[in-house]
Amino acid sequence: MRARSRQPGQGAATAGDPYLPTHGNGGYRASRYELDLDYRVVSNHLTGRARLSLVATQPLSRFSLDLGPLRVARVSVDGRRPARYVHRGGKLHVTPAAALPAGAVFVVEVQYSGNPRPLRSPWGEVGWEELTDGVIVASQPDGAPSWFPCNDQPGDKASYRITVTTEAPYQVLANGTLVAQARLASRRRWVFEQAEPMSTYLATVQVGLYEVVELSTGTVPQQALVPARLKPLLLRDFRRQAEMVQLFTQLFGPYPFPAYAVVVTDDDLEIPLEAQGLSVFGANFLDGHEGQQRLVAHELAHQWFGNSVTAGSWQHIWLHEGFACYAEWLWSEHRGGPTAHALAVQHHARLADLRQDLVLADPGPALMFDDRVYKRGALTLHALRTVIGDEAFFAVLRDWAATHRHGVVTTQDFVDCASRHTDLPLHGLFRVWLHEPALPLLPVSAGPGAASGR
Repeated sequence: MRARSRQPGQGAATAGDPYLPTHGNGGYRASRYELDLDYRVVSNHLTGRARLSLVATQPLSRFSLDLGPLRVARVSVDGRRPARYVHRGGKLHVTPAAALPAGAVFVVEVQYSGNPRPLRSPWGEVGWEELTDGVIVASQPDGAPSWFPCNDQPGDKASYRITVTTEAPYQVLANGTLVAQARLASRRRWVFEQAEPMSTYLATVQVGLYEVVELSTGTVPQQALVPARLKPLLLRDFRRQAEMVQLFTQLFGPYPFPAYAVVVTDDDLEIPLEAQGLSVFGANFLDGHEGQQRLVAHELAHQWFGNSVTAGSWQHIWLHEGFACYAEWLWSEHRGGPTAHALAVQHHARLADLRQDLVLADPGPALMFDDRVYKRGALTLHALRTVIGDEAFFAVLRDWAATHRHGVVTTQDFVDCASRHTDLPLHGLFRVWLHEPALPLLPVSAGPGAASGR
C-alpha cells in the first residue's frame, strides 16, 4: 500500500504501513541498489556510496529515502549537479533539479559516512551491529537504514550489488553470489551480486575472522563461515542440513536461490537470524549434539517463506513465521521424531492456556513477533492440512512457493491459493484461525507420513 501525497508532485514521506509508520516512502519503487562500502573494523567507520535505481509511480518534485544517523556528503539525481536535500529524523528528503514525470526511471546517488550502529525500535536494536571482532547486520524489521539509504518497506523488492572493502584478515559475506574479490595491499574488496529481488530488511553484511567450510556441493551449494574453534561443533550440528534442503525441496518446490550459507559468530546471539540466501547463528547455538535442529530447519525454511515469498506488509508476518515453524514440525516428522500432529496438539494446549487476544492475520505491531504468531500460524497450516488432506495441502505449498516466487503476497493471496486446490469450503476455517482471536479447536489429525509428500 502506498500513501497518497499530500501535495501534488511530492512523494509521500511514508508508505502507509501502520506497523512501521515512519518507514518506507511513496511515489516511487526501487529496482536496484548498488552499495559500495569501505569499512574499518577497529574504528567502526563506514564510508558508503549508494546508487539507487528507482521508478517514479507519480510525478515527483521531491521524494524521500530512509537513512539513519550517518552523515550525508552529497546527493545527485541522474548524475546531474548535486540535488538539494534535507536529512533529519531518519529521512533523507531529496529535491531533484527538475521534476520527474510518472514512469520516469532515475538514479539517485548518495555519498555518506559515519559510525554505523543499530537503530532502536519497539522490537529492540536492529541493523548494523559491532561484534567483539567483526560485524553482524540483522535488520528485521526496520534496521536497514542503519547502513544504507533505502525505501524500507518489505513489499518493495529490488536486485543488489554489494561491494565491501575491509581489512584483509577478515572474511566478508553479503547476499547473493561472490562475483569478484581483490587484494588491495592490507585490505580486500569483496563484490556480491544478488540478482533475485530482495526486501531491504533481508540485505546483510557479515564480517569476521571466519574459516570457510563447504557443507554440501550438491544441487544447492552450502557453505558455512565459522570461527576455527567452533568448526568441530558446526560439522556435527549442521550435518543434516543438506538432508533438510532435500526434504524442503520435495515438499515446497525448488530452492529459490543459487546457494545457501550459514554464519556462526564468535559471539553469543539472542536468536538466530535469517537473511536472503543465508542465516546467522550465535556461538551459543552450537552444542555438538544437534540440539538446535529445529532452528536450523526454521531458518532454512525462511528462504522459501519470507525471503522468496515475502509479505507485502508486516501485518502478514504469519506467512513467514507460521510457515517456518511448521517446517520445523515437518522435519521432526521426517526424522522419526514427534509427528506434526503430535506437535500441533502439544502447542495447541499451550496456546489455549494463554491470553486469547491475538488476531493472526493482523496481530498489531506490539505482537508481530509474539511466539503465538509463530505457533498459531503453524497450527493454521496444520488445520488446513487436516481438512483438505496431505495431497492437496502439499500441492498448495508448492503452488504458493512457485506462483509467488520472488514476489510479494498477502494473507488473502494464500487463502485464494489454498481454495484453488479443494472443492471444500474453506471460508469458515480461515475465518476462525486468521481473523478471530479465540483459539479454535484443532481438527482431528489426518495421520503421520505426510512429510514424504504423500
